[in-house]
Amino acid sequence: MRIEILDTTLRDGEQTQGVSYTPQEKLHIAKMLLKELKVDRIEVSSARISKGEFEAIKQITNWARHNNLHRKVEVLGFVDGETSLNWINDAGGKVNNLLCKGSLRHLEKQLRKTPEQHIADIREIIDRAREMEIDVNIYLEDWSNGMINSQDYVMFMIDSMRKSGIGRIMLPDTLGILTPDQTYDFCKKVVDSFPDMMFDFHPHNDYDLSVANVLAAVKAGVTGVHTTINGLGERAGNAPLASVIGVLHDHLKAETNINEFEITKVSKMVETFSGIRIPANKPIVGDFVFTQTSGIHADGDNKDNLYFNNLLPERFGRKRSYALGKQSGKASIKKNLEEFGTHLSQENIDKLTRRIIELGDKKENVTAEDLPFIIADMLGNDTLDRKVKIKNYSLSLSYGLKPFAGVELEIDGTPFQEISMGDGQYDALVRAIRIIYKKLGKELPLLTDYRVSIPPGGRTDALVETVISWNLKGKEFKTKGLDADQTESAIKATERMLNIIENQEFMNGKHRS
Repeated sequence: MRIEILDTTLRDGEQTQGVSYTPQEKLHIAKMLLKELKVDRIEVSSARISKGEFEAIKQITNWARHNNLHRKVEVLGFVDGETSLNWINDAGGKVNNLLCKGSLRHLEKQLRKTPEQHIADIREIIDRAREMEIDVNIYLEDWSNGMINSQDYVMFMIDSMRKSGIGRIMLPDTLGILTPDQTYDFCKKVVDSFPDMMFDFHPHNDYDLSVANVLAAVKAGVTGVHTTINGLGERAGNAPLASVIGVLHDHLKAETNINEFEITKVSKMVETFSGIRIPANKPIVGDFVFTQTSGIHADGDNKDNLYFNNLLPERFGRKRSYALGKQSGKASIKKNLEEFGTHLSQENIDKLTRRIIELGDKKENVTAEDLPFIIADMLGNDTLDRKVKIKNYSLSLSYGLKPFAGVELEIDGTPFQEISMGDGQYDALVRAIRIIYKKLGKELPLLTDYRVSIPPGGRTDALVETVISWNLKGKEFKTKGLDADQTESAIKATERMLNIIENQEFMNGKHRS
């Protein structure tokens, strides 16, 4: 069984509140979806939105044409004579996903037309599209309510279009109201009644059932499903591609064209462009989903991977990790020490376990990158903290001028000073540090993520925790800082980063105790 994936991140996904992509971002996402992730089709826009959207679609279709992918790029059009068709054609589009009425209530209340009049309007567009060499698929908007309340109308619509030369009939659960049982029954009825036609299922997630409904639709015989990256979409969003692929591959043994290994990369890119954070517990792509927290789970993994399931992180370009906190056991700590290649005596492992549990009880977050510093402190060796110090710094912010920073570092007892401008005070400070390290012939990691946590309540003197993610030669790590001042908090996290990279010998396993 092969299932076709249409991804609508660039159309339905962009209907997420606050999300708007630039033309360059849309083009970059389109390239990643088709070339790297290898989805079968992408829906990139609705017709007639804006001049900027028109230019974005022209860039995508031009690129797709030169890569022989132009029939994989689809645009939503409306039953408006030739208006949408001309817009799509001028933008270089070759596939029109025509939005028609899939429930009698929508038809009568919104268009105020009869089913026969609606069909006549649709056929005119299909005929004109054929002359323009544009393929047409049909969206039956509000199809789920149509099947619940006006099933005869839905079957009449499909039957009326079966010989019109359309590519696919798309079955949207527009308001996300269906249960898996309803989805199966309705899809089964449509597929069995029209076995010569191709059907796509388009779910929404209002009841958090979108992925379950995809499972039901495919079981019923639907051969195409619609997704978005990270589940972006209006209201509660659409079915997330990552979860859909996991379910299709593992539970139905279905075949898709998707390159699983690229899912995380595309997910992070869309997170960056959209500004919508991926929840930490989001299946497959969330920060925590391949992290074992309980010590007993780490122990079971040591003894025969007892707590693994088929969603192995390596499938998606990720790695399993073991959290450190008050629930950590010795097995979790050993797993983290193995990552650094560090070996401790059993006595010191016991001490380290107690220390981490103490920190967890104080609600302090402990990362794997904190281990070298905790161990050094525990063993009475503070050299790790003293290799690099940010001794002094000065930050300047003036209206109409670029922020300015001066910094003095002390590296192994030797002072270094530098100044720089930047796009913000913190950016200026990091640029100054980079200048110092460049002069020393040393490489600094790239900042890949920056997260600030402020306790609720709105107090201006509340402690701020800044967690910064870094990448050095492909190795990802995080550092954190805590202070009442947000910039000072970020500077503390940066100083921790500098010490981590200066203590590579410790991290690479030269420490034995």
